[in-house]
Amino acid sequence: MSIDVSVASDPHPFMRAALEQARLAEQRGDVPVGAVSVFRGEILAAEGNERELRGDPTAHAEMLVLQRTAALLGEWRCSEVTLVVTLEPCPMCAGALWASRVGGVVFGAADLKAGANGSLYEIGADVRLNHTYEVRGGILVDECAELLTSYFEKLRD
Repeated sequence: MSIDVSVASDPHPFMRAALEQARLAEQRGDVPVGAVSVFRGEILAAEGNERELRGDPTAHAEMLVLQRTAALLGEWRCSEVTLVVTLEPCPMCAGALWASRVGGVVFGAADLKAGANGSLYEIGADVRLNHTYEVRGGILVDECAELLTSYFEKLRD
């Protein structure tokens, strides 16, 4: 599996779309994480975190965008999909990405406390599993990290 060629050649427009979803999540009172799915060079679905909104611990941006993507594709296999997300996926989300057979993941900021696509775990690259996916991090990292940092600073104040 591999990252969609349009995302691989220029991931910035897709990450900007994910950042917009993160800002919308923050406006709803959720942690500002956003994600988009890219299928054949086009954004198929876009979501932001909705854990607070839904009262659902699984309502991470990645989970929501995967659900919508599968519904739009009419199947659970997302092998031609690249997920672009502002924060490195956690173990739950990385597991869902593995289960969906996603083609690739592009993320902005690394998550040193819970990242499962390179920081703490490498679920996407674990050859013991029956599917692996390509991962690329650090896209618009400063913008992605600043959004999260300022959100948590406001919470502490």
